[in-house]
Amino acid sequence: MSKTPDPTPKADPNGPTLEAALERLDAIVHEMEAGELPLESLIAKYEEGIGLSKLCEEKLARAEERIRIISRDAAGNPVLEEFDATGEE
Repeated sequence: MSKTPDPTPKADPNGPTLEAALERLDAIVHEMEAGELPLESLIAKYEEGIGLSKLCEEKLARAEERIRIISRDAAGNPVLEEFDATGEE
């Protein structure tokens, strides 16, 4: 018997991509600026926005660190070193 692949997309363990998070954050801002949400909904949207903002900051910090890892060898050629996400050397 062959198994049929599960068509349900798996959740990304790192959350949404930076682009998706920024897009959702923009949508939240527009919803809040429209002025038509009740207070409880505004608070929920604010909380979601703060979470997305932190996620974007983390993703940008990781990307910046990965870029810093690029160095040059003795001949001046670019060399990509492994990124240590733990911060240990």
